[in-house]
Amino acid sequence: MEETVVTQRPNGTSSTPSKTTTPIPHDPHAAPPFEAHDVQRILDFYWTNAKDPHTIRRKEILKKYPKVTKLCGHEPLTKYISFCVVMLQLSLAYYLRNTSPLSFKFLALAYGIGGFCNQNCFLCIHELSHNLGFKKPLHNKLFSIFVNIPIGIPYSASFLPYHQLHHKFLGDETYDTDLPTKFEAMFLSSVLGKAFFATFQIFFYALRPMFITQIKFTYIHLLNVIAQFFVDYLMIKFWGPKSVLYFVLSSFFAGSLHPTAGHFVSEHYIFKPPKNYHAFVDTPPIETYSYYGLLNLVTWNVVL
Repeated sequence: MEETVVTQRPNGTSSTPSKTTTPIPHDPHAAPPFEAHDVQRILDFYWTNAKDPHTIRRKEILKKYPKVTKLCGHEPLTKYISFCVVMLQLSLAYYLRNTSPLSFKFLALAYGIGGFCNQNCFLCIHELSHNLGFKKPLHNKLFSIFVNIPIGIPYSASFLPYHQLHHKFLGDETYDTDLPTKFEAMFLSSVLGKAFFATFQIFFYALRPMFITQIKFTYIHLLNVIAQFFVDYLMIKFWGPKSVLYFVLSSFFAGSLHPTAGHFVSEHYIFKPPKNYHAFVDTPPIETYSYYGLLNLVTWNVVL
């Protein structure tokens, strides 16, 4: 018996990932061991005996470019770059403290600078969750709380355990909370539904994990909440609520229809699904695409 990774729902090939890992026979033509009432569930997914596409792609890269292993490990420059990004966002929040949130200047800066900066913060927290900023895990966790400041709401401490589950249980419908739910697949598979998902995916990304599985609340979570709300309180008291609104709006733009949000598409979505989606496929559809453009300068080469 091997594990099969379900890679994508056929009716959501460009924006609705699939979501389960189930034992199946070695025979690629044998029917999965499901009851009759599970037939529709079977037809909803691509089934394969191969490992997940991330593993396959990693092996291909290492085989073709073995020197890439020299680039693995923590990057000392991360903390300096991130510090500058956080300071830039704090400076803009102060600058906009008396500016109407509906004004062109406020919206333009939130989208044109804040969106890039906060996506940088999101992805820096991702890098830190893999302990790539410092050698010691605790230092990565604490610095994540600092990088969290421009996001406006406590996020970094929860991201770490959920993201670890994503890597450990890739494709599992219970623990991989990066995968959209069946509700999302059913109601957001149309063009309008996908447009809605792409526009507001930051909310799906933030709220979905809490509805899927629970994680243990630790002192790092408490520290993240206290630090973030303390900074927000100081900003509101001395600069006004518009400064905090700038942070929140920047976060929304960063995870919405924004150039830097394109990495979600590069990392997780399928563009060329198998024609016979209800059959077993020998090789999982590729759902990770490389990007070599200028946006890598602000996204930590996340889709390189």
